[in-house]
Amino acid sequence: MPVSELTSLPEFHIVIPARYASQRFPQKLMADLGGKPVLQWVYELSLKAGAKSVTIATDHEVIEQAAKGFAAPVLMTRDDHENGTERLAEVAAKMAWQGDEIVVNVQGDEPFLPVELIHSAVAALQKDAEAEMATVACPIKSAEDFFNPNVVKLVCDEQQRALYFSRAPMPWDRDGFAKKGNETESLGQDFPAFRHIGLYVYRASLLANYANLPMSPLERWEKLEQLRFLHQGIKVQVALADQLPPHGVDTPQDLEALRKYLG
Repeated sequence: MPVSELTSLPEFHIVIPARYASQRFPQKLMADLGGKPVLQWVYELSLKAGAKSVTIATDHEVIEQAAKGFAAPVLMTRDDHENGTERLAEVAAKMAWQGDEIVVNVQGDEPFLPVELIHSAVAALQKDAEAEMATVACPIKSAEDFFNPNVVKLVCDEQQRALYFSRAPMPWDRDGFAKKGNETESLGQDFPAFRHIGLYVYRASLLANYANLPMSPLERWEKLEQLRFLHQGIKVQVALADQLPPHGVDTPQDLEALRKYLG
């Protein structure tokens, strides 16, 4: 994002929800990556985004002490949160952020998230006065990704607001796929397939109301938290990125790949 656009961004806060336990990779945020914990990489990239504040939110003393070790503001939260959004909502309430103040959820296991994506998502929310949150997507180029249920797809309306998120392939090329089926090797050049990137930006007013939003049947079936918002009629603005950002740390194999990336 050019400097002129960056200076026009509104003030925003970054919260990094940091769970100590993880089913697939326990204690991954404390894993060493190039001489410092994964979480420290995330904190340092968040500082580069120019946020008004950056806060690590955790429910575990090990995370708290580690954050203090690299001079990061840290807030202890409850240990019964179902997801990162609930943790963000608690932080926003404790910080007394209100109304249109913008809060960015940066995942603690994304050490190489491009700062430009944060800026793009904040700018997307800023330009849409009716939207209460924003997220990011990038084009899907391969049929393999398009038909992969682990790749979350989304479709948008003409105002670039999300219409739906799904693990299923969408939109559906009725005539094209009827001829080739799932064996197609490539998607049409102008086929509007987009992959969701899990970066979320919220207005504080939405976080304040989050506890009152019940889980929707769509969310329960798809296992996608963002469907809770669409089910309630909340407008979600989408910023488009050119390509998928570097992979986060979900598994020990991911960590090893990033270590090799650093050399």
